[in-house]
Amino acid sequence: MLYSLVEMNRVAMAPMRLAAKAGRAALLSPLNPLGKTEYGKSLAAFADVFESSTRYYGKPEWQINTVRVNSAPIKVTPTVSWRSPWCNLVHFKKDPEQLAAVRKPGAPPLPRMIITAPLSGHYATLLRGTVEAFLPNHDVYITDWADARMAPVWLGRFDLDDYIDHIRDMITHVGPGAHVLGVCQPGPPVLAAISMMAEDNDPARPASMTFMGSPIDARRSPTVPNELAEERSFAWFEENMIHTVPGPYPGVMRRVYPGFVQLVSFMNMNWDRHVDAQWHFFNHLVDGDGDEAGKHREFYDEYLSVLDLTEEFYLQTIQRVFQEHHLARGIYMYRGERLVKPQAIRDVALMTVEGEKDDISGIGQTQAAHDLCTKIPDDMKADYIQPGVGHYGVFNGNRFRTEIAPRVSQFTRRFMDVQAEVAARETAAVS
Repeated sequence: MLYSLVEMNRVAMAPMRLAAKAGRAALLSPLNPLGKTEYGKSLAAFADVFESSTRYYGKPEWQINTVRVNSAPIKVTPTVSWRSPWCNLVHFKKDPEQLAAVRKPGAPPLPRMIITAPLSGHYATLLRGTVEAFLPNHDVYITDWADARMAPVWLGRFDLDDYIDHIRDMITHVGPGAHVLGVCQPGPPVLAAISMMAEDNDPARPASMTFMGSPIDARRSPTVPNELAEERSFAWFEENMIHTVPGPYPGVMRRVYPGFVQLVSFMNMNWDRHVDAQWHFFNHLVDGDGDEAGKHREFYDEYLSVLDLTEEFYLQTIQRVFQEHHLARGIYMYRGERLVKPQAIRDVALMTVEGEKDDISGIGQTQAAHDLCTKIPDDMKADYIQPGVGHYGVFNGNRFRTEIAPRVSQFTRRFMDVQAEVAARETAAVS
């Protein structure tokens, strides 16, 4: 019912949005003298704020066309490298001729990095800044998860174990020696996938894994979302957070956790900040400050674009990650029949990154990966806490670009052929 009401409200608002757009266009016309007055500028700014606040935001484009390598612009083409009904693995392919021209002859290939984007309400394009930061020094891939409301019911279920399968399949597709970067939510399932690859001695296992702001153990430094998950019963989440997709979406009748519910939850956590942002946006429009208004649009065009999660994936994540902490307690059973063993990982380097002011994944939740991966040598581990940043700043923004990303890149360069190094070390120890 809630989903249908939201869609009905969206349709009902359409005429008012069109009227606001038309009014703004008329006020900003050079032929309209009212538009040059303070009153006219305020009316036009109000119409702009109203239209942008009530608009339907679809999936954003990547808008990554070039990258500078050694100060030279290189053409970039986002290409789907691997696909399933639930995810596309997007490869940001650099023009090979242009790249060869700016790199030293005989230079090794750029290290391959798989960025596992969260499946928690926003599209993978929220990590556009993350991709851009690593593109100059890495061959970058990213998981682009599907919107459950666009998935017909005949596709069947997609749960947390299916997510783990997808991660493993994509790592295998990219090939041995890649570097996996898990941002926020993917931490536990990515660690589970790599744990099973290690236990199976899978030749495609990665060289390193980096977790950033991830709830590996949500019991540590609990935040407001963690406390909510603990205080509410599992039945409460089933009854209040799951809704049915209405028509005309392809996923009609599928039970989902709607993206707009997640968005409202996050916005309520920092409601005053979002209200202030809209007020500043209004003032920038009135003052004609196009640069600041443009930054606001760029952020909120991305932030307000949301996708739905399948019922089974969301509820299993709530139960196994945030309520019962299966992986952290060593009791995660993949498909109900295989115990996940992070201690099986011995030759995949591990780095964790946290934000000092993270209000989603508190300090210590990501660091917990070090306590679980007991067989990884200490000289193959690294931990970093970034001062002065919250959750978003762990993977985006100026401090991420200048302080976090260089550290991660340096870490990955240290472990290019880690499996061979560890095997040689173990052979030497035996002999």
